[in-house]
Amino acid sequence: MFSQYREMLGEGNPAELVEMQGEELWSAARGPKNKPLSACDLGLGAGVVAGAYASLPRYFKDAGRVMDLETRLAWCMNDIQGLSESAVTARPFSVQGQTATDLEALTAWIAGQSRGKVISVPQKHAKEQAAFAEGKRLFNYRAGPYDFSCAGCHSQSSKRIRLTVLPNLTTQEGAANAYRSWPAYRVSQGALRTMQWRMVDCARQQRLPELIFGSPAAVSLLTYLGATANGGIMDAPGIKR
Repeated sequence: MFSQYREMLGEGNPAELVEMQGEELWSAARGPKNKPLSACDLGLGAGVVAGAYASLPRYFKDAGRVMDLETRLAWCMNDIQGLSESAVTARPFSVQGQTATDLEALTAWIAGQSRGKVISVPQKHAKEQAAFAEGKRLFNYRAGPYDFSCAGCHSQSSKRIRLTVLPNLTTQEGAANAYRSWPAYRVSQGALRTMQWRMVDCARQQRLPELIFGSPAAVSLLTYLGATANGGIMDAPGIKR
C-alpha cells in the first residue's frame, strides 16, 4: 500500500519548478562582478553540469579541500560572482512553504542533469580518502543525550520507523537507493530539501548540536555515503512524503 502511495507522489514532482529556477540562476549575471555561474567547475570542467552531481563530493585543487555540490556552489558564487560566501550560506535552506533558496534551486537543477548517470564519487586523492574515513567514523560515532549514531538507524536491513523505511547505508545497495533520490521534494514540508539539509536534520533527530552547513563533518559524511553508493544510478530530484 505504501509503495502505491510513493508511486502516486512521483507522478507530478513539484521539484521541476525548483529546477527551472535553478537553471535561470546558473546562467544569470549576478553579484558585484556581474557574471554568470556557467564558468563554475563542478569537477568535470568549467560549465559542465551533465553528470557532475553523480561524481560529488570530490577534491578541488583550487579550493584545497573536498567539496560537495552545495559547498562548491557557494565557493563559485564567491570566486566568480563576488558574492560573500558567508552571506550565501547564512540561510542555505528555505523554511516550509517558502520559495527555494538559490543554493536549493541550483542544486535541484544540477542534480537533475545527472539523471540516469552512474554514481561515481572519486576516491583517488588522499584528501578524498581521508574524508571517506572521517565520514565512516562519524557515521558510527555515538553521542548526545541518547547515545545515538547514524549507524543506530542505518546499519541494518529491513528496519523501519512507523512507515519510514530505514535504508542500510553501510551496503552499496542501501546507500545507492538513498543517495540516488536526493535532493528531494518533501510533500509534508512543501519544500525541496538537499543532502546538506538531510545531514543537518539527521543530527537534529539524534539530539546533537546543529551540524554546520558545509562543514568538514557534513562533507565527510556525504563522501562516505556517496562513495559507498558508487555504481548506483541517479534519479534526483526525488520526492518524499
